[in-house]
Amino acid sequence: MTTTHSVPEAGGTPEGDLPARSAAMHEDPRFRELRARLLRFVIPAGAAFLAWYLLYVLMSAYARGVMATEVVGSANVALLFGLLQFVTTFGIAVLYSRHARRRVDPLADELREELEGGAAVPAARKGDQA
Repeated sequence: MTTTHSVPEAGGTPEGDLPARSAAMHEDPRFRELRARLLRFVIPAGAAFLAWYLLYVLMSAYARGVMATEVVGSANVALLFGLLQFVTTFGIAVLYSRHARRRVDPLADELREELEGGAAVPAARKGDQA
């Protein structure tokens, strides 16, 4: 898909009027797709983590007997749930990083380069020395 979309430049300068071009970018179908890609990850992951965290809090408040059950040595269910909160947080961060690198960043880079008026730089080449 190599369609060229242009954001109208205002002011006649090469930089154009950035606020006006930014506002126009919001109408671009690629920008809407970018937001949709982001939200398709963030909303389910956020809801799942919030539900998991609330389960931990509610069980700590109302199921003390279950949470006090020793699993290994003196480590109980509450301690394991608490540690799993950290594991879940890091897991979501890794998954989001992978999702962003594959599905969000390439389109965001394309839109940013177009908005700033610069030549597109392939994502794999960013930061390389010439």
